[in-house]
Amino acid sequence: MLNLQSLEPMWLVFGSVIAVLIIASVVTGVLRWRIAKCAPHAVIDNLAERVSAWWWMVGILGVAFALGPRAVIILFLALSFFALREFVTITTTSGGDHRAVVAAFFVFLPLQYLLVYLHWYGLFAILIPVYAFLMMPILSALSAQTQNFLERCAGMQWAVMICVYCVSHVPALMILPIPGFDGRNLMLIVFLVIVVQGSDVLQYVWGKLLGRHKIAPQLSPSKTVEGFVGGVASAGVLGASLWRLTPYGSPWIAGVIALVIALMGFLGGLVMSAIKRDRGIKDWGHMIRGHGGMLDRLDSVVFAAPIFFHITRYGWVP
Repeated sequence: MLNLQSLEPMWLVFGSVIAVLIIASVVTGVLRWRIAKCAPHAVIDNLAERVSAWWWMVGILGVAFALGPRAVIILFLALSFFALREFVTITTTSGGDHRAVVAAFFVFLPLQYLLVYLHWYGLFAILIPVYAFLMMPILSALSAQTQNFLERCAGMQWAVMICVYCVSHVPALMILPIPGFDGRNLMLIVFLVIVVQGSDVLQYVWGKLLGRHKIAPQLSPSKTVEGFVGGVASAGVLGASLWRLTPYGSPWIAGVIALVIALMGFLGGLVMSAIKRDRGIKDWGHMIRGHGGMLDRLDSVVFAAPIFFHITRYGWVP
């Protein structure tokens, strides 16, 4: 049962995010009027698209939170579906993988989120790493099409692990029975999303201000050592400031955990960039105007979410 009064800090954070977006919208409007003279301008138009996309994303997340845990589970199920579609689109598949693709979308994906809804942690933790990992190659092998078999199977396994298993750990934060934290688990999701997404933004800002040394030029030319250090450190401070959203008991613990998940988010972004470079694409898709595809927004969250979930589970659940 949701305790709306206990969630007051979360709504204060949402209010702060909306205030930032209002300021960003005003600044964008002024830049368009003073610099672009209301004419097309590549940089300012891209900034406006990004701000508009953030309005939609924050709004959708806020509505889901207001409607409660079921709506949050449905939201992340939908995010997994669209992310899985993007990932499968770039993988090597053949007609013989039809059964495996159907199983991924219509068996393992909904079943994983059903287990979150049922609070069945034991099966939730092993459904995809064990059963999906074994069953999908079996389904592909039944077609007797052996060309690129290993690559095809690995691509599907990666798709389900990244887009379903990892993403599902975000709503799974709601099933953690943390003593003294009843009805407030949604705030863990807010903490995770703000720290990881905030780290991405802060890395971009620090990189633009001080960036000199490329950290991985072949994978992500825009990422710099200075941006990485400044962004992750700032995310740690941000996490420490949000410690009241968590059961961790002190700003120091919240800050250290924020550093860990910000680092995992950064490394996840590098891995997902490597996959895009391998496939010869710039973005995962064009679903979110100004942000690319669904996976372009989730790439850092997917690596941070399972780590954050298990740090919290093994540290604060008896």
